Amino acid sequence: MGTKMNARAPRGPLAGLRVVEFAGIGPGPFACMLLSDMGADVVRVQRPGERNGATDIIKRGRHIVEADLKDPAARERVLRLLDEADVLVEGFRPGVMERLGLGPQTVAGRNPRLVYGRMTGWGQDGPLAEAAGHDINYISIAGALDAIGPAGAPPAPPLNLVGDYGGGSLYLVTGILAALYEARASGRGQVVDAAICDGTLSLMSLVYQQWAGGTHVFERGANVLDGGAPYYRAYRTADERYVSIGPIEPQFFALLCERLGVASELRDAQADRSRWPALAAEFERLFRTRTRADWVQMLEGSDACFAPVLSAQEAVEHPHLRARGALVEIDGVVQPAPSPRFSRTASAIQQDLPRAPVSIDDVLQGWRLAAQAAGR
Repeated sequence: MGTKMNARAPRGPLAGLRVVEFAGIGPGPFACMLLSDMGADVVRVQRPGERNGATDIIKRGRHIVEADLKDPAARERVLRLLDEADVLVEGFRPGVMERLGLGPQTVAGRNPRLVYGRMTGWGQDGPLAEAAGHDINYISIAGALDAIGPAGAPPAPPLNLVGDYGGGSLYLVTGILAALYEARASGRGQVVDAAICDGTLSLMSLVYQQWAGGTHVFERGANVLDGGAPYYRAYRTADERYVSIGPIEPQFFALLCERLGVASELRDAQADRSRWPALAAEFERLFRTRTRADWVQMLEGSDACFAPVLSAQEAVEHPHLRARGALVEIDGVVQPAPSPRFSRTASAIQQDLPRAPVSIDDVLQGWRLAAQAAGR
């Protein structure tokens, strides 16, 4: 039977939006976490017996229902859920949902206003559509991985931030919200094909712009934003920690040079690539003379474009993040607070991390009661 649904009233600009998420990993669940944080009622459909831990932050804000999608009776119950949903999110390989009898045509035949969000790495078509892959592979063909890392070293995987979450989740959420907006006028949903390789290419727009303008060098550690510029990188401090600088604007660069005491003959070297090695050596020497804490006291909060390089654990204690409430603690689990922020309809973590499943009937009853209360 599961447990009773959490009665907490949804908060946020998407309150009243009904989302059905088919359990997966990576960008799909993260996209649904974002939708939930903004007020959507997200119901996660997962296999019977799948475990949900007390630290599954990415699954927060959901109700969980269990269904064996290969069982016709269970599938029919899920279809009844989709009949009253606004959004579906799935991250299977192309064709899986169709083979399960839950493809876009089948669902649209029952609920034509449903927005059908599809999250994949390669997209719904193309030569690689059926192949397995992960973030590192998708950002590889998009040209992003090749551009990240120090000169003379292999490319550095940027966690799963650029592909899964940047090129995947954020573009899926954007597409879903755009399709919902269009459906207000047409009354019809549509399929949102969010491919991580596509989204990553979109994130690379500035690189393509610089390439077209002749200012991008296709070599790691040779451009302004990839660590090639000595004024846009991290430096080691006296206590073996790191700080970052990024004074791209000349006036900010001048301020940093003044605060650090950079040699006078190098203060006009910002735009002179031939003197970048000498400028980098000067920054390396100077930053090694003080501890990270010393540099924080001297530079943080100024226009020198400075910040200490913190671990996630250290970020919890940073005064700026604490003042903004950017991290919260729920049942002893520290996690990022909802983002972005809204002036009238504040986002919120809708409920605690998932515990036990609820029944589909309970979900439907809750949706209907909420609709009656909202006059829908």
